[in-house]
Amino acid sequence: MIKIAVDAMGGDNAPGEIVKGAVEAVNERSDIAVILTGRTADIERELGKYTYNQSQIEILEAPEVIETGEPPVNAIRKKKNSSIVAGMNLVKNGEADGFVSAGSSGAILVGGQVIVGRIKGVERPPLAPLIPTEQGVSLLIDCGANVDARPSHLVQFARMGSLYMKYVVGIENPRVAIVNIGVEEEKGNALVKETFPLLRECTDINFIGSIEAREIPHGGADVIVCEAFVGNVILKLYEGVGATLLSMVKKGLMSDLRSKIGALLIKPALKGTLKSFDASCYGGAPLLGLKGLVVKTHGNSKANEVKNSIIQCISFKEQEISDKIRECFAEKDNIKDNINEQS
Repeated sequence: MIKIAVDAMGGDNAPGEIVKGAVEAVNERSDIAVILTGRTADIERELGKYTYNQSQIEILEAPEVIETGEPPVNAIRKKKNSSIVAGMNLVKNGEADGFVSAGSSGAILVGGQVIVGRIKGVERPPLAPLIPTEQGVSLLIDCGANVDARPSHLVQFARMGSLYMKYVVGIENPRVAIVNIGVEEEKGNALVKETFPLLRECTDINFIGSIEAREIPHGGADVIVCEAFVGNVILKLYEGVGATLLSMVKKGLMSDLRSKIGALLIKPALKGTLKSFDASCYGGAPLLGLKGLVVKTHGNSKANEVKNSIIQCISFKEQEISDKIRECFAEKDNIKDNINEQS
């Protein structure tokens, strides 16, 4: 059975939606056990609303809560009994296979590196959510962890993203592209121009060149590489346009009697199409490159996204992505050592 620690106190809708998502996850999957970290009284109050297999959910008392506005380094250092620190310590000590939180992004990024730890050779762990496209899904890497990234960081993002898409999503030889303002190699800012030739020289990834933002929803690449500022803008715009478009479609379909009749006829097909573009169906964003699994979900996550984030951990654990990343970077280190010895 796979055991996942869940931060019950993190996010705008905690603990209600977090606990509900955990209950839905264990009710859907009998091979998951959840450890809810947080204030026991609050968690028990929410659990009392549902029916579930009590052997699949346990509570770890963690009375402190790291708020979104707190400086992350100080918060991780001082609040040793917080729900985030408690959950990450479970992963570090091998008592949980993964940790899911909708809490402070900064605290999760700092805690992931300080408590769980980076894999040797990984310079910067990126946040990598799956985003829906016309072709299925693509991996957007990085979407919020490393605003001031260097070319070497982006090359590592591409390698880790390729491993994730190959083993978790099941895409053989995933296409890797770097976000740019044009497809020509000479376009882009200094970071993109420096990174492009480095990616082209990588023999272990399928680099197809640059990708413009408008091609992302069409599924122009399987792994979309960028630094966190650009990635976060893409992600938030993606979500905003999707929500606005859905609202406008619903409003148009209910505008008059003829539209309402038409809406009834197209409802099954439309529902399936809209569901495939619902980002919450794909869970949260794993922080790749750590020694253990840490998944960040949206701060405003509802139960469905929390549930999917927990279930997402199953394939991550079964495919041993952290071990595959560790092996990949160990091979790179060995090659470097051999080159240095020869020179």
